[in-house]
Amino acid sequence: MKDHIPKDQYDDIVKRRAEEYRKHHIRWVKYYKCNLVLRKSSSLISETSSSLNRLIFAPSNSPLQYPIQGFTVVPLRKTLIPGSLCKNRLFTWDKEEQGEKEITVQSTSLSDLNNLLGQITYTSTVYRMRTGDLGKAVDPDINSRVSIVTKTFLRYTELQALISSIRTYYKDIKIIIADDSLEPQKVNGSNIEQYIMPPAQGWFAGRNLAVSQVTTKYFLWVDDDFLFTDKTKIENLVEVMEATPELDVVGGSVAGHGQFYFSLVYQDGNGEDGGCLNRKGAVTYQPVPGFPTCSFTSGVVNLFLGRTDAVRKVGFDPRLKRVAHSEFFMDGLGSLLVASCSHVSIDHQPKIENAKYSSFRNQQSKDIEDKLAHHFFKNHLKCVHYG
Repeated sequence: MKDHIPKDQYDDIVKRRAEEYRKHHIRWVKYYKCNLVLRKSSSLISETSSSLNRLIFAPSNSPLQYPIQGFTVVPLRKTLIPGSLCKNRLFTWDKEEQGEKEITVQSTSLSDLNNLLGQITYTSTVYRMRTGDLGKAVDPDINSRVSIVTKTFLRYTELQALISSIRTYYKDIKIIIADDSLEPQKVNGSNIEQYIMPPAQGWFAGRNLAVSQVTTKYFLWVDDDFLFTDKTKIENLVEVMEATPELDVVGGSVAGHGQFYFSLVYQDGNGEDGGCLNRKGAVTYQPVPGFPTCSFTSGVVNLFLGRTDAVRKVGFDPRLKRVAHSEFFMDGLGSLLVASCSHVSIDHQPKIENAKYSSFRNQQSKDIEDKLAHHFFKNHLKCVHYG
């Protein structure tokens, strides 16, 4: 990533990035400690303020030091168990076989035993960031629960085709449009909200504006050149969300796109250089319980149902004006639980030649350089790998 930073600015950017990283940790620790204090006086506890988040080790009179609670792991990935040390005598667990939960560690040497214990890892078997039981709300009116949201720029022909297809299947659902076209045109129709922006502000700025105006629990994000079909069942995505309250985003498939989901795996680096992010297409983790056509993943394409409050917490970085399919999910990694469902799909309109639109849409080499430099600073990344 550092190779994409202008050489004459590199030293200054590295210093400022390090300072931002230091402040980020100060804010996080302050927030965490504040929540622990608030927990004592409030019965309404958010997941980040739960007492289970606090790392507690076995008491000193136990022969083995190990975490009782608060040990955070990446789902389905092997993680070293912190503080696994034998204090004063041999400690024996039952032998571990593949897939079982017990292990035997024996040695006549305390030093050798501690060296071995320091290499024991834990791997979670369930891809979940949060767990909990919530009541399921029943509301047959899809219009009061979902708004359809899109961003448009110089593509009014495609936008009108999209709206017509929506009205074929959902006559009354609200449609919210963020429009940063150079010469805006009024979009007519019932229950349509069109928000005019300054020209060419970009895709993510438009997304932020559109999502900020959603008043329903969920919103369905679509591109302005999509087409609804009889397989674009919003109700099916809502069903998955309601049955799995931990979910924040559920995606569908787009016709003509064989790959409509991807994984993001972050590898820690040292505090100064930052870590590396690996993006790999067509990777899922495990099925969503009760929905065999849906699987947990890290990111999806531009047909997805979002939980409005959860998506707003992450937001869309307005510095990213052009192609940025992964960046929202990069920012939400570790906080957004995402799934992809193959039983809900949407069509893509045939491409219409539009030279002016293409001149803005296509990334130039400078756009790519600026985006990578932005990741280096904002996301504290050393490298990004696409595969």
